[in-house]
Amino acid sequence: MTSLHPLPAAAPWPAAGAAAHPAPVDDGLSGTRAGRRVLAARPWITDVALTVLLAALTALPLLHAGQESPRVWVLDLALVAPLVWRRRYPLPVYYVIAAVACAQWLTAERLAADAALLLALYTVATREPRLRAAVAAGVLEFGVVLASIRFAPVEKGVVGSLVFLSGLVAAAFFLGTSVRTRREYLASVEDRAVRLERERDQQNRLAATAERTRIAREMHDIVAHSLSIMITLADGAALANRTGPPAATDAMTQVSSTGRQALAEMRGLLGVLREEAEQDQPADLVPQPGLDQVEPLLDQVRSTGLMVRMSFRGTPRTLPLTAELTVYRVIQEAMTNVLKHGRDVTSVHVALDWGATGLDVSIRDDGAPIRTGIGTPGMGLSGMRERLAVHGGVLTAGPATGRGWAVSARLPSAGGDA
Repeated sequence: MTSLHPLPAAAPWPAAGAAAHPAPVDDGLSGTRAGRRVLAARPWITDVALTVLLAALTALPLLHAGQESPRVWVLDLALVAPLVWRRRYPLPVYYVIAAVACAQWLTAERLAADAALLLALYTVATREPRLRAAVAAGVLEFGVVLASIRFAPVEKGVVGSLVFLSGLVAAAFFLGTSVRTRREYLASVEDRAVRLERERDQQNRLAATAERTRIAREMHDIVAHSLSIMITLADGAALANRTGPPAATDAMTQVSSTGRQALAEMRGLLGVLREEAEQDQPADLVPQPGLDQVEPLLDQVRSTGLMVRMSFRGTPRTLPLTAELTVYRVIQEAMTNVLKHGRDVTSVHVALDWGATGLDVSIRDDGAPIRTGIGTPGMGLSGMRERLAVHGGVLTAGPATGRGWAVSARLPSAGGDA
């Protein structure tokens, strides 16, 4: 049971309310912002100051009336003092104050300190679930009814007192729930911003990983092919040096040329990774190879002594640059595998078949049958399959009928003209 009676006209309750809800201040002042940060980090300072201020204001009517009863002063202090812990223990503090107000009602003492009940209810509404806050408001409303019956002034009557005090209870309850709703909304916005930032970082990492994979695949295509040719030429030069030094000189010249070309391609590829701050001059970027570079690629392989034949069938069509790069890399990887893994290979046949529904690419050598080596899934074959998958193509690789090894790739509807 609680009690709450109408305050006299001279009661300083509005001043206490103003202290509980200070008016907004100018955020442009650095000193004000610093003070807010201090109070936000140490809320107990605000609670102690508010409790002291409310105790002083509610004590003024008692001093003005010359109140000397120790019981009255104890009740007044007991109503206000628990507010120091209102943030940490909102419900216990509220019910302690309600119990003191009940004792006050039993002793028929009228105290302005009953305003502490409104502040305690507001705190409960801001920090507890809505159901608990509603129960606390119901308890206080019951106390309003009792106080109106016992302490209502004759000129206002019970109904007037009940309406006035019930309005204060409703205001404290709805103000507290509004503040709680706003805090929850701000917390959800901050949480969403953090999650979006985390997702953005994850997307950036995934994009960086995909780019590193693409660059690794490009590096593999460039380095593996060029080094395979250089190794084959160097071996040939060592053999030719025993009988014909001029042939060895030509082979080593070709090694040097191939090495320079590979180095230029690597510089062009790695140039895109440089940060703008590190690029004093524009990077010397090499255009991505296409079908027009297939013949120079085969000329490099022919320089190793292999006989490479290229044939066309159907009507060539213009392909997207990415599709041309895919065809070039497939042929390059297949020729690299021939040089690295082929046994007793004397000739290689590269065929481009422009069909009505797409482009078929075939690379076949006449070497000895191979059971291991390029048949084992590796980065080269995986890279070719990934490139073709982007365009909806497929890759098959395995022993050819009779002798050698065959690699076949298909790009459906190549160029979009089929």
